[in-house]
Amino acid sequence: MTETLHSPPSAPLAPEADQAPDGAPRQLKRSIGVVGGTLLTLSCVTPASTLFVVVPDLFSSLGTATALTIAIGALLCVGVAFCYCELGTLIPSAGGEYAMVSTMAGRLAGWLVFVLSLLVVMIVPPVIAMGTADYLAPLVHLDPSFAGAGVMLLATLAGLLDLRANAWITGIFLVLEVVAAGVVAVLGFAHAERGAGSLVDLTVASGPAAGSGSGGGTEAVTAMLIVSGLAVALFVTQGFSTAVYLSEEMENPRRNVARTVLLTLGISAVVLLVPVAAITMGAPDLAALTSGDIGGMVAAWSSSGVGTFISLCVALAIVNAGIVMVIQNSRVLFASARDKAWPGPANTVLSRLGRFGSPWVATLLVGLPGAVLCFVDLDTLYGVTGVSVTGMYLLVAVAALLARRGSRRAAPAWRMPWWPGVPVLLVAVLAYVLSEQEGEYLLWTGGIVALATLYWAFYLRPRRDSRWLVSVPGE
Repeated sequence: MTETLHSPPSAPLAPEADQAPDGAPRQLKRSIGVVGGTLLTLSCVTPASTLFVVVPDLFSSLGTATALTIAIGALLCVGVAFCYCELGTLIPSAGGEYAMVSTMAGRLAGWLVFVLSLLVVMIVPPVIAMGTADYLAPLVHLDPSFAGAGVMLLATLAGLLDLRANAWITGIFLVLEVVAAGVVAVLGFAHAERGAGSLVDLTVASGPAAGSGSGGGTEAVTAMLIVSGLAVALFVTQGFSTAVYLSEEMENPRRNVARTVLLTLGISAVVLLVPVAAITMGAPDLAALTSGDIGGMVAAWSSSGVGTFISLCVALAIVNAGIVMVIQNSRVLFASARDKAWPGPANTVLSRLGRFGSPWVATLLVGLPGAVLCFVDLDTLYGVTGVSVTGMYLLVAVAALLARRGSRRAAPAWRMPWWPGVPVLLVAVLAYVLSEQEGEYLLWTGGIVALATLYWAFYLRPRRDSRWLVSVPGE
């Protein structure tokens, strides 16, 4: 049976105290609205860095079918977003997925979701941060590991600030990356080599020429290739879930969480799809498109100066994403301590709030190890995050199926259309995507989940009255 604690609405913030008054669970300060939440969430989606870092891999395997695959992925993400909107307004907690799943599907399910999210918390930010060196290359050559560590340290320092200040910082960076994506779109359409029909042509270059930009053969992109590419397509717009992590710091979360999630998904889909369509139409030939060298195409369409500007904007986008990921991930760790997931002394330290109202110990424990991980080969761990994200979404969809039982049916919350059809479809699709992941990554993730289950069985479950008591903060 799920045990969820509801803190009283009047519980005040105690920024520098180790314990909240009257034993109530500590709460983060509500300081942002839809605009601030959207800026922070869009920065986590970081469409420009996704366009330049992730999309080229899709071009190499899907060619002209890339835009169509991303569009299908965005449509699936609408269903995922509906689940997040409904659950996030019912359970406005910094714990995000684990708080929602614990409340709806039980504490063990919530614990496993937390473990999966913790894998993503520790791995994804440094992996993305290490890409900074590639885009600073026009100005300075840096070792990727040292550049990534620098980005993680900078993101950690920014994460210690007030959330409202971070919304402005990330908002400025976000404008620059959207400008970069816009420049790419304008150049691509202005140098179009083929019509809009190429977006559904579904061909990819084959043979050695595919990676060289020279002429060569072509192959048809099959429906199965598009389905297999959906795992990456789901990833490129998935950052909208950050809005749920920020729900505890949003004013009027019952209304603003859903608005932020859906607004972020819509904006990020447009910012990604328009440049992808422009690149598909403007590439000199199919081999150049399949090579995925977007920077080279931008330079050919304009000049080296424009190419340098675009590269610097992408580098800023990566820094921006690092800041928001540290903010998001520290909130998850903070919430787990507040919900007593660890031994007493660890819970006390991790749930401390600093002078700016941010969970400063949790922020340091996310950011500093991330800087160290920049010096580790993360190929296998990056594959594990793919399995983790898919499994996490699957459990969220299951929780959405259970969101209207009993008293929850009449609770004030945003309600998704076409329930329960949307979560049922998501469960089926995500289960298939999970089955298509590589066996090595499934084994690694399964082993970690097994260890987490043992921790649950031998530490958390015997202490069910004093450990892992998921709280829903008052408004």
